Amino acid sequence: MPTTTMTAANHDETVSDGIVLIDFWAEWCGPCRQFAPVYEKVSERHLDVTFAKVDTEAERELAAAYGIQSIPTLVIYRDGVPLFGQPGALPEQVLEDLLSQTRNLDMDEVRAKIAAEQAERNGVASD
Repeated sequence: MPTTTMTAANHDETVSDGIVLIDFWAEWCGPCRQFAPVYEKVSERHLDVTFAKVDTEAERELAAAYGIQSIPTLVIYRDGVPLFGQPGALPEQVLEDLLSQTRNLDMDEVRAKIAAEQAERNGVASD
């Protein structure tokens, strides 16, 4: 599946379902240009996964909302839940491994952990 261009307008719909990888990049960025073929190659092997790209020059507000300070930065969602974010160009095998780990997650367990952490923060805040 070819990569899709993510913008502020299609962000929420794009990350809401399934596994979504987001590559924050810019045309002038050397490491971004090195990572792009790796990202494309992996996307061709995983047609059930959405591979999105955010041009940080064109989508400054979206990049700011994510706190992007270094590019490339990879962010991974599954079923609307952000699971991973890391700057740096990743080797193909590392990207494949992250995708495998994302597939193998028990999302009910992840949601329960998030809910428990939020409840704990709310409990601490209300004391």
